Amino acid sequence: MKRKTRFASTVLALMLSVGALSACSSGNNGNNNAGSSNTPSTSPTASSEAQAAPDTITALLPPVSPKYQENFEQMAADFNKLYPNLTLKIEPASWEDMTQKLDTQVNAGSPPDIAFGNSESIAKYADLGMTMDLAPYLTPEQVSDFDEIPYGYMTKEGKQYGLPAYLAVHSIGGNKQFLEEAGIDWKKVQQEGWTYEEFREAIKKGVVKEGDTYKRYGFVFATAGVASRDYLGILVKGAGMPYPFTEDNKYAYTDEKFLTVLKAIREMIDDGSMPKELSSIDAGKRWNMFLTGQTMITGKGLAVFENSANTNNAKIEANDGSAVADSIKAEYVVLPMPSFAGQPAVSHAVVDGYIAFRGKKEPTPEHAANVAKAAYFLASGSVAAVTNNDLFVSHITDSAREAAASIETNRNPDNVAADEALLKQAPPAREIPTELQADHIKLENEVIIPKLQALLAGEITPEEMYEAVKKAAIETFGEDGVV
Repeated sequence: MKRKTRFASTVLALMLSVGALSACSSGNNGNNNAGSSNTPSTSPTASSEAQAAPDTITALLPPVSPKYQENFEQMAADFNKLYPNLTLKIEPASWEDMTQKLDTQVNAGSPPDIAFGNSESIAKYADLGMTMDLAPYLTPEQVSDFDEIPYGYMTKEGKQYGLPAYLAVHSIGGNKQFLEEAGIDWKKVQQEGWTYEEFREAIKKGVVKEGDTYKRYGFVFATAGVASRDYLGILVKGAGMPYPFTEDNKYAYTDEKFLTVLKAIREMIDDGSMPKELSSIDAGKRWNMFLTGQTMITGKGLAVFENSANTNNAKIEANDGSAVADSIKAEYVVLPMPSFAGQPAVSHAVVDGYIAFRGKKEPTPEHAANVAKAAYFLASGSVAAVTNNDLFVSHITDSAREAAASIETNRNPDNVAADEALLKQAPPAREIPTELQADHIKLENEVIIPKLQALLAGEITPEEMYEAVKKAAIETFGEDGVV
């Protein structure tokens, strides 16, 4: 089927960030907006739907945006209205337990039909034979609704294992007042970036102590549990490792630049710029620390944080008691991650979306077609419009852009410009062989993340972690398969 190609300027604008993104939403407040129609241009006639057999499609979905999970009932009702014979059964999950829930169901051979996840995670499940190719069941009109670049992120070895929800850049963000009090030219940083040395000096200036008590840290990043993967993954991109593999598919994390990053991780903790208990700070606590003025800069930074900070500021002004306890008014400023060892700045671009799964038994063509309908419903039209507006990210389908035309946003123009600058630093998409990617994920889960937790807790040195990762990488990929 023929795909439409958009002008480069349009593609760049559409790739502006929240994560993760990837995820890790900062709140769960708001009202229900998702009532408008999400009917695709190729919607079936009422008579054909009346004759179709009843079917249920299951979906495991985290709080993709602050209001996302509150819209589940409306989303299910709208889907059933569009397809009267179909039921969309949504199981909510938190970001903290999303991966564990999904892995448990996959290992049991009974995953949901659809689960929200990062495009990079597809390789793990495809390697287990548990993903489903949607391509045979999508209409040309549905495919052409998507912008080409994010659509391609969900394609692995010629198969369409999911549909993208958004393309985002994950980085960090600061409190405008604290940055200015520390003498940091944040507008210059937004456009020109900073080296690790410049960044380290800046976060030192953001520290506020009373005696031996830290009242404010310069930098806090969520690193508890799965969040530690984000921290390392975002940092290493600015050290000349945009992907875990080089262009000739050699494993990159055996490079000594990886050790440079590990040393920096300990340095920022040891000099007091970051909390000594960093390894216990999860995504929720990280955001609470930002809103209560306990940190100048927070990570990972998502565009939705500006929206969430604005919402909390409005609650403080209204004095309605619903603001975060002990929070202060905070203007959120998008900031880039630093670069290391003389390497060029590289942003962490992610595509999250709706991944399609199959169980132990091959799904019937009819059920597979219904899963495709549900995935498209969630990734396009009014559902995507409401969700992406809530996230402060640009839309990546024509149907969502049309549905969002009447929805207002109040993004800071400086943050929009900062996202544009970050986007220009995003690495080009590169498809890594599924088997290699799956091996990396296994090595990451079994060695890298446990060792990183130990490093954050001060139980091992950067050198010890580097040697452990290097040894495991050689065992996995061979002497000739690593840098």
